[in-house]
Amino acid sequence: MSNRPYIVGNWKMHGTRAMLAEARAIDRAAERLIKVEVALAPPSTLIHACRKEANLIGIGAQDCHPADGGAHTGDISAAMLKDAGAGFTIVGHSERRADHGETNVLVKQKAEAAIEAGMGAIVCVGETEEDRDAGKAEATVGEQLKASLPEGEAAAANVTVAYEPVWAIGTGRTPTPEDIAIMHRNIRAQLVEVYGEAGQEIRILYGGSVKPENAVELLSADDVGGALVGGASLTAESFLGIIIAAAGDDAE
Repeated sequence: MSNRPYIVGNWKMHGTRAMLAEARAIDRAAERLIKVEVALAPPSTLIHACRKEANLIGIGAQDCHPADGGAHTGDISAAMLKDAGAGFTIVGHSERRADHGETNVLVKQKAEAAIEAGMGAIVCVGETEEDRDAGKAEATVGEQLKASLPEGEAAAANVTVAYEPVWAIGTGRTPTPEDIAIMHRNIRAQLVEVYGEAGQEIRILYGGSVKPENAVELLSADDVGGALVGGASLTAESFLGIIIAAAGDDAE
């Protein structure tokens, strides 16, 4: 695992070619903020263009289909995404699980397809407000994680986990650093259980209303290896605030 914090911007269903200017600005800033690993996941329509415009940061996708190809109108395979310039893909984001009914089994298949195609996979897990209020947060996340993690020799070296409490995404609410640390420790223990010592090296990102104003506090929680950032990644100004927070004393 790299010791550098990993800050990934998820543009979700936002972005036309006009937003390439934001990607270029982020890329230029990454040249001096070398203590942080930075990546963007634009919509699939912008992957190739972002890869051409931004050479220093990672460019990835927001989802992939588990099959190599076939009669799947509107879907995009991992191999096609890689061909477009993606180096990783997010899988199992809570919005995919909720809006498209994606199951843990499907998320696992997608992660394995991404790794087979030569990409990394960011596997997302997280509990709803109802789960947390019922005292089931840790059990829910543990069940999702166990069933969503890819298998195979290359899995541990190419997987990242993103913990995203569903109730904190886009709501402005965030769990306390202590709550985050507890969940990340539990995730770490399960990664070690699944992958052995290699599980110690897998980065665990926090995602859920991460902003420049709270980034220092959130990133300082135990076992937080970076952040999966939504709305705050849509402009270079706000996203760079988070990257600078991750760089800490190393920011210039």
